[in-house]
Amino acid sequence: MFKQVGTKDIRNVPRWLVILAFANIYILWGSTYLAVIYGLQGIPPFIMGGLRYFSASLILLGWCAYKGEKLPGRRHILNSAGSGVVMLVGGSGLVAWSEQFVSSGQAAILIATEPFWFLILDKKNWRTNFADKLTLAGLVTGFIGIVLFFLWSGSTNVHGETKFELFASMVIIGSALLWVSGSLFSKNNPSSGSPFMSSAIQLLAAGFVSSLIALLAGEWSDFSFSAIPLKAWAGLLFLIIMGSVVAYVSFVWLISVRSPALVSTHTYVNPVVAVILGSLFINEKISAFQVMAMFVILAGVLMTNLKTYKRSARVIEGQKVESLT
Repeated sequence: MFKQVGTKDIRNVPRWLVILAFANIYILWGSTYLAVIYGLQGIPPFIMGGLRYFSASLILLGWCAYKGEKLPGRRHILNSAGSGVVMLVGGSGLVAWSEQFVSSGQAAILIATEPFWFLILDKKNWRTNFADKLTLAGLVTGFIGIVLFFLWSGSTNVHGETKFELFASMVIIGSALLWVSGSLFSKNNPSSGSPFMSSAIQLLAAGFVSSLIALLAGEWSDFSFSAIPLKAWAGLLFLIIMGSVVAYVSFVWLISVRSPALVSTHTYVNPVVAVILGSLFINEKISAFQVMAMFVILAGVLMTNLKTYKRSARVIEGQKVESLT
């Protein structure tokens, strides 16, 4: 379904496929924050990451083998493996660790800062990005929202842990930076393989590193598969199928056919989905002040990327008109 496309073929990508891919990263990724909370009820964070990524990579490698796809060259394998470790271990893995101390909604709100980091770290487009006053105003607004969120944060997690809550929130900010760094590297160093093969290599490398971290952190010492409750298995299964196969492949494909800033708009929807699901299913609480801070952050994100969104929309519209003539 999701095929690797060249620059000249981007205009021919079916609109319905783009919409489906965006729906996957909007809704499914917003749901993964709750799935992580369920998984943590019986599985330590990096063991869960290792199981999640290894399982998803085997599914995708099996699909690639069925389709007769061969491995890309050594350089492409190393690039995919490197970006996978940075994005999935440094990004998603650290978020899973942090959700031991913060709520799923809190984690999703802080991850909503990703579009800021896309602009700041995308050095090639600095001249364009920072020439606009609205972009600069958005960066300031978003930073104010982050500060307010930290100032208004209380004990909102279901585990009752407050000792590491501030530190865990800072780790999530760092994980957003790592995710963006890996995404930009992947965007600028595209693999010669399909999105399925690229994702499989990224997941396999991330599974190996996550398992190694789990070993070094001593997570395996008190861990038993027989002690994992049904809810934790359900959370892990959702993360494997919906998070690491369906949504992640959608993301890897979208980043190759749409601008990184446009793809990062999933951070608008993910916090809302996470907060609603956390409240409905595990009675997570989030204060009115934190909701206000979330809207300040999202307003900053919108202001920062408004010019990029309009430019992307014009390009897509121009491609549609050109394809009809």
